[in-house]
Amino acid sequence: MSLRYLNKVVLVTGGSKGIGRGIVKVFGTESFICVCAAGEALEAELNKAGPGACTFISCDISREDDIKRLIDVTVERHGHIDCLVNNAGWHPPHKPTDDTTADEFRDLLNLNLISYFLASKFALPYLRQRQGNIINVSSLVGSIGQKDAAPYVATKGAIISMTKAMAVDESRYKVRVNCISPGNVMTPLWEELAGQSPDAAVAIKTGENAQLMGRMGSEAECGLAALYLAADATFCTGIDLLLSGGAELNYGCKSQIPS
Repeated sequence: MSLRYLNKVVLVTGGSKGIGRGIVKVFGTESFICVCAAGEALEAELNKAGPGACTFISCDISREDDIKRLIDVTVERHGHIDCLVNNAGWHPPHKPTDDTTADEFRDLLNLNLISYFLASKFALPYLRQRQGNIINVSSLVGSIGQKDAAPYVATKGAIISMTKAMAVDESRYKVRVNCISPGNVMTPLWEELAGQSPDAAVAIKTGENAQLMGRMGSEAECGLAALYLAADATFCTGIDLLLSGGAELNYGCKSQIPS
């Protein structure tokens, strides 16, 4: 493999598992990485494999002072930041709007959306110095919707819109801001949500069949998409890259009107 992002400092939030882990592993073959997560085992694994160096920094991504400290510590240790990957977030169990409280919605906004804004705000002075880039991890459902998940869909749709707005603002500094919207990707969170259904195996199979390709995406494929945006897509800003296996295409049985 040719090293396409060598000696770059990449900060990934939520990098200890799932899509974040896939992103960290791919960048670990290319660059220096700082990850906002508790993941000492993955840190040791990547540092042993090389060529990149991996540093884990503990951070509560829902706290503004923690996010600022994360950026400050990253710059203190590595001198600069070339790429910020906003990934940390959560998909709560599916719940109808009638059963969702305002506080639940506010907490999810803080975790899934405001943390992205704050991490970007604090990192941008350093990204401007390097003409770096931001990659926001959203979700396909931010564009197409999802049943019994209005707050989650709202946060992910807002990430897509914020990406475009920041791309406009930061173009004057040659900082690119792009977005990845995965569809169904097999992650620990997906397995956890499937386990809360009456039949986990059926839930996973249904998830696989939602894609034209007949399977879910992998953590590694998410990592490769992020690396493409950071290293190769140098004429792309404000885009939403659908990493979906074609889940949004073709007609299907969608009526929910009681017969």
